[in-house]
Amino acid sequence: MSLSPEAAEAAERFAACGSWEARARLLMQEGDRLAPLAPEERNDANRVHGCESLVWLVGEPREGRWYFRAGTDARLLRGLLALLLARVNGLDSQALAALDLQQWFASLGLQRQLTPSRSNGLNAVLQRIKALAG
Repeated sequence: MSLSPEAAEAAERFAACGSWEARARLLMQEGDRLAPLAPEERNDANRVHGCESLVWLVGEPREGRWYFRAGTDARLLRGLLALLLARVNGLDSQALAALDLQQWFASLGLQRQLTPSRSNGLNAVLQRIKALAG
């Protein structure tokens, strides 16, 4: 599955990191670039259940492709969400259904950040994405 320009750029940035500490700093920077949701979008209808932290997700189809925005107050999770959205935005429903989340984060060298709790939360976000696009 080919990467969008945004996902390819993220992969290049992480590939250039020589250490775990550099990846962690970059992960925080990714989160800082995540556009905030409007207060009215942070509602129960947009909340992703299955995450320890509060996470909200909104998505919309445009010309057969899906685009998502997400928000959370958890800083590290915000970085992981930004990377997840970089990977999924612009995909069609079929590509979203086939997405391997573990492989994407492993390719970025971020397996260490995927504790069971975070992994479950990100999988809950991905399942919500797939349900919206289904």
